[in-house]
Amino acid sequence: MHETEIGLTRLFNDHLAGIGNSILHLVGIAPEERPWTNFVTMQLLVAAIIVVLFAVIKPRLSVDRPGKLQHTFELAYNFFNEQTDEQIGHHGHHHLAFFGTLFFFILFSNLIGVIPGFEAPTMASPSVAAGLAVAVFLYYNLMGIKAVGIGKYLAHFTGPMPLLSPLMIPVEIVSHLARPLSLTVRLWANMFAGEQVTLVFLKLTLILVPALFMGLHVFVSFLQAYIFMLLSMMYVAGATANDH
Repeated sequence: MHETEIGLTRLFNDHLAGIGNSILHLVGIAPEERPWTNFVTMQLLVAAIIVVLFAVIKPRLSVDRPGKLQHTFELAYNFFNEQTDEQIGHHGHHHLAFFGTLFFFILFSNLIGVIPGFEAPTMASPSVAAGLAVAVFLYYNLMGIKAVGIGKYLAHFTGPMPLLSPLMIPVEIVSHLARPLSLTVRLWANMFAGEQVTLVFLKLTLILVPALFMGLHVFVSFLQAYIFMLLSMMYVAGATANDH
């Protein structure tokens, strides 16, 4: 059963189906008549919005006369920087670009569904949250190996006592493999539940109550983006610490 196509997805399928099938072929999926799905096209739109937004902001940066948009993103930058220093330490700034990208991509993906005719990709499919979670999993493991070396990084899976290594190794492996699942379920389930509650009240009540739930949805969108980023910081902090 095919999902209902939003306007952007219909545009992609009508004019760019060949490109979509070429991408599917690269990952071993059989061609389809309409290969583009809503959550894929919405992710592309969110990525394009972020690229354009920062491309517009960069040449307008000014020390003497900063605009409102610059002030907003400076506050965000300072907040992210404080969080990385608190969670990771003095070397946290090396990971700031990754955390900031995560936050804004998740936030915009959460909020874009509020616009009529669009759909939040983080709500539409758990595979979006899963992709972000896998990116975090790969990132913190690679950063851990880079920071302390592969030998020392793998050594922390054995625990502090050699006698307990046979027990600690499978526990640590399961613990690390559970992190992408935890991140996926937390983000997707919260966004899906919030969207469903908002839709129900939009159908059943007058305009005031849905507006309140819309405000709650915006709050949850910010909160989930922050929690996802914060957990990612904690994982990187644990992986790159020198006292494994």
